[in-house]
Amino acid sequence: MSKLVNYSTSDGVAVLELCNPPANAYSHEMFRQLDDAILEARMDPEVHVMVVCGAGDKFFCAGADIEMLETATPEFKYYFCLHANETLRRLEHTPKLVIAAINGHCVGGGLEVAMAADLRIARAGTAKIGLPEVSLGVLPGTGGTQRLARLIGKAKAIELMVRGDNISVQDAHQLGIVNQVADTDSDSFRAAITEIARSFCPPQKASRAVGHIKRAVQTGSELTLDAGLALERELQQQLFVSADAREGISGFTGKRSPKFTGR
Repeated sequence: MSKLVNYSTSDGVAVLELCNPPANAYSHEMFRQLDDAILEARMDPEVHVMVVCGAGDKFFCAGADIEMLETATPEFKYYFCLHANETLRRLEHTPKLVIAAINGHCVGGGLEVAMAADLRIARAGTAKIGLPEVSLGVLPGTGGTQRLARLIGKAKAIELMVRGDNISVQDAHQLGIVNQVADTDSDSFRAAITEIARSFCPPQKASRAVGHIKRAVQTGSELTLDAGLALERELQQQLFVSADAREGISGFTGKRSPKFTGR
């Protein structure tokens, strides 16, 4: 099996790079490797933040490999979508911050991958973002209908998907699909993303608290208010006994900057 997801770690940040030039389109094999990389980052105590990006400077990801879908059986396509959903849910429920570094066009299933991240940071430029699946006679089937509506509201999400519009990075930022636009060239974009990712790592940030905030929101948003509050209390109790909570409180009372360890 060829290498379709490049995995590397440095200074608390794991980079998961989708690598299938020219458009980084994904197949079942790529999602199997992405699933493995997510689990590796989840289980590594030295990893505090995950960055998902695309190889090269033209595409983050153009979605599913259409030629593969043309020849696959309907049964295979169903299980392909099921596994892709499971993989992205694993990404969402890993209690570590996930940043999608959108370095180029991010359309179809590529945007569905990016929307499963916690933060989406795009490089300024002419890249397009959208869910144009309606033009193929299908719907966004890797979480697009659900995540886009939760991000920007039902009415606008339906409008974008039924029109099949691909919009600019700037418009995606205004709508709230993209959290931040980095005004940098392609050579500097990776360095900018790495700096942002490391800002959520120890010693600057209590990464365990960051991860628990993520989990409280991702899981709690699917629960009733009372159940969500109960989850929040349990996660808070786990943090109360952590070394970082002790360090944070000690730093505050001692009027000094805390030095977190992620423990």
